[in-house]
Amino acid sequence: MASVANPMDDISVRQLRFDFSKIETEQFVWSQSNPEFAIFINALGIHVPFFERFLVQVMRRYRDRIRDPELLEDVQRIIGQESHHAFNFVQWNQAMARRYPKVSVLAEEAKGYFERALNDKDQKFQIGFTAGYETFTFLAGMIILDRYEAFMGRADPVMRALWVWHQVEEVEHGAVAFDFFKAFYAEQEMYRKYMVVRAGCHILWQTFKGFAHIIRIEGYYRRPLKALAAWRFFTGFALDLVKAALPVFAASYHPKRHPICNDAQNSIAVGWRRYTQSGANAHSLDEVAMQKLRSEI
Repeated sequence: MASVANPMDDISVRQLRFDFSKIETEQFVWSQSNPEFAIFINALGIHVPFFERFLVQVMRRYRDRIRDPELLEDVQRIIGQESHHAFNFVQWNQAMARRYPKVSVLAEEAKGYFERALNDKDQKFQIGFTAGYETFTFLAGMIILDRYEAFMGRADPVMRALWVWHQVEEVEHGAVAFDFFKAFYAEQEMYRKYMVVRAGCHILWQTFKGFAHIIRIEGYYRRPLKALAAWRFFTGFALDLVKAALPVFAASYHPKRHPICNDAQNSIAVGWRRYTQSGANAHSLDEVAMQKLRSEI
């Protein structure tokens, strides 16, 4: 598989289903390289599938009004990718709920929020919030892939596979929601920027609630220095997202021209695409699989 010029130039729908049944409850903090990262991303993932279902329904609701055939094809592909993401994260939430009782509550709250947004909010909000939210998913994808060794160098093979897959695809379709918004509201720059801020605050608040619950269950508050380290990680990652989002507020902004997303593609993403294109099993990435994946770079 030849490299594309930009990581957003090709969108592939991969029908992956992950098996979480063998992950024991004591393994839910699944990264040995950085346990706080695992907790953060677990917390983030609680509400993610309900946004992904929201995105799918918004794009299905309004896609018939798109006149650009290339954009319409990209919309079809993001719908495919996000549908598979949502399925897997719902399954992971159900697994996590065995150890973290509040996960089910937070998931229901997230589900209700997006159901109300679909039923009560107007078209402009729905499309704008989708674009605002997707701003951060592709930025997080780039940050996590660029820090692969620090975050997932030593990690559970299934969870590593889940998050590498998810982050690669979030980057691949990172421009679609932006272009979708522009197809309807090309002159509404201030509203686009407002929705970036609103979506960013929503993401961080939802993640904060899940993070606070998980570190409590994991006993972090019994060791104050450990709790401090956890919240330091949370704050640092949140600030990294905010800093990465600053170029988004330029009038000339487009996701494909973001400084973090350019022709110098992430090596893990390039290797993973080639690895999966060859027919290799992407449902679990142990050390042997990662060596093979790296050989594809």
